[in-house]
Amino acid sequence: MIINLILHTMKTENIVLMRKARESLEGKWDIAIGTFVVYLVLTFFVQLIPFAGIIIGLFVNGPIAIGLVIFSLSLARNKKAKLEQIFEGFQDYSRAVEAYILLFAKVFVWTLLFIVPGVIAALSYAMTYYILVEDPKIGAMEAIKKSIRMMEGSKEKLFRLNLRFFGLGLLCILTLGIGFLWLIPYMHVTYAKFYEDIKGVK
Repeated sequence: MIINLILHTMKTENIVLMRKARESLEGKWDIAIGTFVVYLVLTFFVQLIPFAGIIIGLFVNGPIAIGLVIFSLSLARNKKAKLEQIFEGFQDYSRAVEAYILLFAKVFVWTLLFIVPGVIAALSYAMTYYILVEDPKIGAMEAIKKSIRMMEGSKEKLFRLNLRFFGLGLLCILTLGIGFLWLIPYMHVTYAKFYEDIKGVK
């Protein structure tokens, strides 16, 4: 019983999560890359709109972020993933927008204090969209608070995972950016695996 409890509270190593993400993406790279290209194009063009781009982004990026989590979780759980899933966040529009604005404001304020508090805040809030997707009854603020609790003891682990992807990102630059087509889906599916892992621990 004690051994089972210890095993249950152990977190999977990042390198293992990354391997599992690659396994989940086998045979699905085409839909993964295509969907993330659509996501990047949508968010990129919104930012290009003069003056109004930032405002529009506040009301569009949240629902799309929710949709991206739905899509990434489908891949991570080896379920059928479809491009249309990135628009499913608009079916939960109010919570998605509220969460995005709250997260944007909180991280911005903490970053104004100094870079390190901003990074810590971003890591603490990282599971918010996953929680919203999993629990349709929870409010945006409560999802943020739950993310903070969930990330207790896991912020350093997520930070180290991000460092791994930062190193891979530098390599992608050497490919004139083409490598990012594979890296970005790989990152998001790994983050979904990370969520699944710490959710099981908590």
